Amino acid sequence: MQSIDVIDSHTGGEPTRLIVSGGPDLGRGPLHERVIRFREEFDHVRRAVTLEPRGSDVLVGGLLCEPHDVSCDVGVIFFNNVDYLGMCGHGAIGLISSLEYQGKIGPGVHAIDTPVGKVTAELAPSGLVSVANVKSFRHAAAVTVDVPGLGSFTGDVAYGGNWFFLVTSLPEGLELPKLRVHDHARWTDMGVRLRAALAANGITGDSGAYIDHVEFFGPPEDPAHDSRNFVLCPGGAFDRSPCGTGTSAKLACLAADGKLAPGALWAQESIIGSVFSCSYQEGSEPGTILPTIAGTAFVSATASLVIDPRDPFRHGFAAAGTGATE
Repeated sequence: MQSIDVIDSHTGGEPTRLIVSGGPDLGRGPLHERVIRFREEFDHVRRAVTLEPRGSDVLVGGLLCEPHDVSCDVGVIFFNNVDYLGMCGHGAIGLISSLEYQGKIGPGVHAIDTPVGKVTAELAPSGLVSVANVKSFRHAAAVTVDVPGLGSFTGDVAYGGNWFFLVTSLPEGLELPKLRVHDHARWTDMGVRLRAALAANGITGDSGAYIDHVEFFGPPEDPAHDSRNFVLCPGGAFDRSPCGTGTSAKLACLAADGKLAPGALWAQESIIGSVFSCSYQEGSEPGTILPTIAGTAFVSATASLVIDPRDPFRHGFAAAGTGATE
């Protein structure tokens, strides 16, 4: 029997499952190198933690590990039902809240080593966590792609720790409901088809990077906020939170268009109504920004996942049509 100890939390409704003990030993070295070993030698752990019957398509996992960057307090590798993530904004907030729950940290600034670089997170006494994300930027503006059966979509390709296509214009005549959670199936279907069209047409991020997230925007439900979004995640699920890396990509586009000044606040609603309060500072390289995403996570469970060698589904299974890998 193998046992993996985890802490479950949710950030704005989006779950994070943090492995705190019993996970794979990936050795030392930069975290982007350790991800390769995770994928090649221990991917069954990712599947066991995130896939059914223990997990779900929406679940994001995180492996707590020793940082490579000596200026960091902790290292983490995020993953989901299909692959590994460079960064995860809601997951970083969940990580800090989980470490606080364990009594390992208190209010203050904490540095996190990730596969795409160092991020810092400030924990306030109220429980609010502000994550200073990695360098974000717009790669291409006003990109148009034809989606079979739907028409032409226009959007920006941007990076906020993961690669996004941020839709700015829907096909002419396409009538869609407001961004509300009970209509998620329609938005999911459209996002999946749009993402496939991007790949089919060779539309990528920098250096041919696959665009695995699609983001739609609409007016907020609360007029005190700036926007409401729907984010399609890599495995086919939608983000319940406003998406930290997606909002970072959005801020990069707003900055590039001169629509949001450095230091100004942007309140981003998710499809379920949870909110991130966000801002940015200009990066050291032209066209880049350093975004800060603030939100709150709540611990929902602690558990020991049991991996029984007699169980035919001990390493998880993917439900048909989800896009998850077994």
